[in-house]
Amino acid sequence: MTLRAALDDYKQHRGSETLFPGERRTTTGRFSGLAGRTVHVGRDGSLRDFSYPLTGRYGIDRSRFGVRIDGEVTWLDTVTASSQRYVGATAIVETTFETEAFTLERLDVTLEDTHVTHVTVTGGEPDALAAFVSFAPGGRDDRIGQLVYNQPGVVEVYHRDEHDFLASSPVFESVAGQLPERLADILDDAPATYPNEDGTGQYEDGRLGGYILGFVPFEDGSATVVSQVTERPESAAVVAELSDQAARLDDGATLREIAPRIETGIDCLPVVDDLRVLSLLSSARGSRMAGPDFDPHFEYSGGYGYTWFRDDAEIARFLLETDTEFDLSLEPQHEHSAAFYTDVQLEDGTWPHRVWPNDGTLAPGWANDRLGGDGIDYQADQSASVLSYLAAYAETSEQRRHEVEPVVERALEGLDETLADDGLPIACQNAWENMAGRFVHTAATFLHAYASVARAPFDTDLRDQSAEQARRVYEALDKLWDTDRGIYALREHEGNLDTRLDSSSFALVDAHVAYAEIGPIEDERRERLRQHVDTTLEGLYRETDAVAGLIRFEGDDWRTRTQADEKIWTVSTAWGANATAVLATFLEDETYYERSRELLGELLPNGSLCLENGYLPEQVFDDGTPDSATPLGWPHALRLATVAHLESVGELETPNLTGTEVLHD
Repeated sequence: MTLRAALDDYKQHRGSETLFPGERRTTTGRFSGLAGRTVHVGRDGSLRDFSYPLTGRYGIDRSRFGVRIDGEVTWLDTVTASSQRYVGATAIVETTFETEAFTLERLDVTLEDTHVTHVTVTGGEPDALAAFVSFAPGGRDDRIGQLVYNQPGVVEVYHRDEHDFLASSPVFESVAGQLPERLADILDDAPATYPNEDGTGQYEDGRLGGYILGFVPFEDGSATVVSQVTERPESAAVVAELSDQAARLDDGATLREIAPRIETGIDCLPVVDDLRVLSLLSSARGSRMAGPDFDPHFEYSGGYGYTWFRDDAEIARFLLETDTEFDLSLEPQHEHSAAFYTDVQLEDGTWPHRVWPNDGTLAPGWANDRLGGDGIDYQADQSASVLSYLAAYAETSEQRRHEVEPVVERALEGLDETLADDGLPIACQNAWENMAGRFVHTAATFLHAYASVARAPFDTDLRDQSAEQARRVYEALDKLWDTDRGIYALREHEGNLDTRLDSSSFALVDAHVAYAEIGPIEDERRERLRQHVDTTLEGLYRETDAVAGLIRFEGDDWRTRTQADEKIWTVSTAWGANATAVLATFLEDETYYERSRELLGELLPNGSLCLENGYLPEQVFDDGTPDSATPLGWPHALRLATVAHLESVGELETPNLTGTEVLHD
């Protein structure tokens, strides 16, 4: 999102009670890409790339599409889309617009670095598709240039490394560059109007910016626009190839046939949706960004278009577990995750705060004290989560065990260095990245990691060492028990227990299940675990007329805007659903299956936290307005794992999740 686009959005939405001015929201619409270039297709017909973290290329910054009739353009963002959906299990987004003058059927699909928009229009006498596209190569909207190739009618916008191309079929009837907003327009209180017709009268107008306005004549009622985002191309070759490609793809049947699809082997709507989301958030090497980066200028957050090892490793582990249950043929993804963690491990055996998903290089962050010293701004749970995944991955084959065992050895050294003498992790940052202390969630991830290594087929000394460390953490958890509230405290801070309820403490359930495979869990500990989960579920649950679910932790005021109370989070709700499902099996108490299904129901299609596009936003306001990163990968992985676990024990009992008619509606 360029600064021009951010300021324009700021002018449009300042004063909103639930929208944060200056962001590029994805809470409506759908994404059309899988593993690589990811393009958002708005319900208003707009396109926008969210690909930079995944590919290193920026692409489309803003766009508008419309239909020209008798010289007048009806822009689709002035028309209410009657429907938008995915075509079955593919990555094709199908959108329908209806007006009194025409009906427009549109297909959008991203094929590697190429995005295709195919339009069919009926009714009236439309003569051309209007396409306004603003490219920002390298994330810039200044110091860029534009070339128009009259034959075969292709436009190139370039900065240095990145070159972006636009073509059409039939060939553009007319296409011209436009100047971006001038400084006076940026400073004006009113939002910008684009495409614009103003120029400075200078001969370079339209050649020193990324704005393009083209008209594609309808042929038999159809027209196609194709964009391609590349680095340092042989422009002549790209121009010829893209022109030919536009002609080949000017056909809906062809697009439906070649579109990438989610191959699951099962007909279950949330499984398809979850795998689609996790794919569209993935780079070609398999690493994932946490969510589409809606706030790249860090105006209200620290950004989301990065790989956090907490999110990524939890997702990887859940995919591994779900693959075992549903046989989803995800072997390449598991291997890519293991290879990525191997490549980016630090010398001390830990992993950094966050990295760029496309190449694993260090990304902007605020928790990298392990790189620059020994401060508390380090998130130890992230390294523990990676270690848990690698241990589970090693259990799948002897070859994989040999591949990751050296990585696991170094990771154990890093974990040991951050485990204090009393058996709890050292003071560090928490999972929510907004506090420091000695957290129960961090301790749970350590317990899970050590226990996972101890049960995996590694060298005996490695397993024995890990089992001993797991025992130490297991016993040390008693230091965080608060008898008055009947919970494990959120953290120990400056010698005192912070006894607020925290949804991240649900990690204790998985941790105890893992530990039970290598050591005994006494009845008192089982009862404490039950009591902690019961109290946390009751205390964090919120319900309004519009939504229901779990808040993140008591006293959470982040991104509440004008709302007085804490917002409901899909991660927290999904974590509760997953923890109760696992706890039911662990304690052999079927009442927890029902509690799991209740929470899961809010996350499934038609649930209050699941959007009509199948996406789970990070947060939701009390009035039902979704907010923040959408879709967020972590809750989708938790939802997938919960569905798989309940199905594995015959406790899913949720209607309307299977069947072709549901999947394709």
